[in-house]
Amino acid sequence: MSDPSEFDAESGDSGQERDDPADPAASDGGEPGDARTAVDAVGPSDEKYGGSALRTVGVAFGLGIAGILGLLAVTTIVGGVVFVAATVTGRQPSLLGSFVLPFVVGQVVAFVGVSLGYLRWRGLNREEIAAYLGIRRPSIVESVIALIGPILVIVTVLVVSSVVLLVGPEPAQNQGAQTTLENPSIIPVMIVAMLLVVGPCEELLFRGVIQSRARETLSAVPAILLAASVFAPAHVVSLTGGVSAMLTTISLLFVPSLIFGAVYEYTENLAVVAVMHGLYNSLLLTIGYIVITYGPEMEGAGQAGAALLGL
Repeated sequence: MSDPSEFDAESGDSGQERDDPADPAASDGGEPGDARTAVDAVGPSDEKYGGSALRTVGVAFGLGIAGILGLLAVTTIVGGVVFVAATVTGRQPSLLGSFVLPFVVGQVVAFVGVSLGYLRWRGLNREEIAAYLGIRRPSIVESVIALIGPILVIVTVLVVSSVVLLVGPEPAQNQGAQTTLENPSIIPVMIVAMLLVVGPCEELLFRGVIQSRARETLSAVPAILLAASVFAPAHVVSLTGGVSAMLTTISLLFVPSLIFGAVYEYTENLAVVAVMHGLYNSLLLTIGYIVITYGPEMEGAGQAGAALLGL
C-alpha cells in the first residue's frame, strides 16, 4: 500500500485529510467496496487534479478513446506487417494471420496497455493494481454467477433486440462478427479468443479501470451508467451501416454493459465479469453461426446477435 500521507494522483487531497480508505463510505460516491477503497494512488498535490464529477467523466471517456485509438493503431500495424510478410514471401495470408492475429494482439496491447499504464501512472504497484481491480479467485456463488449469468444476459438481450427489430430500424452489422460467421474455419479460434482475450481485456478497461475510477467520485448507479456510456459507443468503430442502424446497435449494447457493471459492483471481482463477458460473446458467436447456417429465415436475428459481439 502507498503511504496514506501521500497525495492521490487525481484527487489532490492528502491522506491525512481523507477518511480511512478501508471505510466503505470514505469515497465521495458512497460505497465502492473494500477492493477499490483500499488503494491510495501516489501523485502530485496540484489542486487541478480535483476529484469532481466532471473530471471523472472526462477521465472515463479519455481512457475509452485511448483504448479504441490504440486498438485501431495496433491492429493496423500488425495487419500491415502480415501483409508485407505475405508480399515478400509471395504467399496469400490466411485469415488467422490477416484477421485473427491483429484482432487478438490489438485487444491485448491496447486495452491492457492503457489500463495498466493509467494505473501505473497513478503510482500503483502490482499488488495494489490487483486490489484496486478486484482480481481474486471467485467464490462458489461468484462462479455460479459467472457461468449462468451469460445465459441470462443473452436471453435478456435477445428479448430486447426482438422488440427493437419490431419497432425500430435494423441494427448495424459488426464487421468482425460478419467476417467470422462468413468463414466457419476460424469460428473455433474466435470463440476461444472471445473467451480468453476479448472478455478479460474489455472488462479490464471498461469495468476494472473506468468503472472503478468512477466509483471514487460517483455512487454505484451513475458509475455503472458512465462505464456503459463509454463501452457501448466504443463499438462504433467496428459497425457498418447508417446512423440510425448504429444508434440501434449502440443502444442494444447498453443492455449487457449495464448487467456486467451491476455484477462487478455486486461482486467487486473482475474475474467474474471477465468470464461472463467472454462466455457471452462466445455463446452469441455460436448462436449466430447456427442461426445463419441452419435457419436462413432467421438470418436477421443472427445478424442482430452478431452485432452485439465484442470489438
